[in-house]
Amino acid sequence: MEKHIIKYKETSREEELEFYSNKFLSEKRLEFIKIEDAKNFPLIQQIFYLPFVKKVVLNKRSVYIEKLNILEWNDVKNELCKQIQDFLNEGGLVSQVESNKISPTTVYAESTPNPNVMKFVVNKKIVKGVYEFKNIDETSNAPIVKSLFTFPFVKEVFLDFNFISITQNSTSNWDENVMDVREFIRSYIEDNNILINEDLINTNSSIVELDIENIDDISKEIIEIIEKHVKPAVASDGGNIVFQSYDQETKNVNVILQGACSGCPSSTVTLKSGIENMLKEMLPGMISEVNAING
Repeated sequence: MEKHIIKYKETSREEELEFYSNKFLSEKRLEFIKIEDAKNFPLIQQIFYLPFVKKVVLNKRSVYIEKLNILEWNDVKNELCKQIQDFLNEGGLVSQVESNKISPTTVYAESTPNPNVMKFVVNKKIVKGVYEFKNIDETSNAPIVKSLFTFPFVKEVFLDFNFISITQNSTSNWDENVMDVREFIRSYIEDNNILINEDLINTNSSIVELDIENIDDISKEIIEIIEKHVKPAVASDGGNIVFQSYDQETKNVNVILQGACSGCPSSTVTLKSGIENMLKEMLPGMISEVNAING
């Protein structure tokens, strides 16, 4: 049986590339703006799991992908070609109506602003919550994390929705280790192993559960701004940001940084400045300073 061969070419729009196959993909042109639009299209769902994808158009022999301006095509286009090609050649479907086959697991490795952290993006949801592990002693209810800590270079592990961010020791080199970790994660998930017992696990002790009903109105507004405007950008970099507290007298805000953002040489200053500017603009006169704390 002839296999798919996927190649790419530029279009008239800088933010869009065409990924075309030597085989037929679709009877008609279909446009997808978000992953919910693609519930019956496993190939398109996999593409949307990549954090930089903004829009996908499926045509007879092509997939047109529009990216967000968080990276350059040169950083991902060859890898994306391989991802699409492997997905289709390993039995993955363009349309779910073709069959009831289970889509294969793929894992995409992506660098982050933190040179010690690599983000591994999976083509499916892997956890419901957000979890951070600083050492192997915290992993009794997280089998995949316990296994990842057996790699001698792994220092910390962070999981959220469909990705795992791994912090290596400062003396290690991701160029030497990324393929081994990527294949381990792919095989572990594809074999249907339990990743995390989410009903049993305790969240990071530094994250205090907030009683939304009893906090002040300014804190509620800060939380809403962080959730809507800051957290998506932080997640795309392999991290997380959590509101911790707001002091009504000093007007100081404390937030916690996790994953790739924790300990990043640039993120504390950059995020602190960015969040401060945003909050001061959106809540004039109510914000004095934002303190960014590593989780």
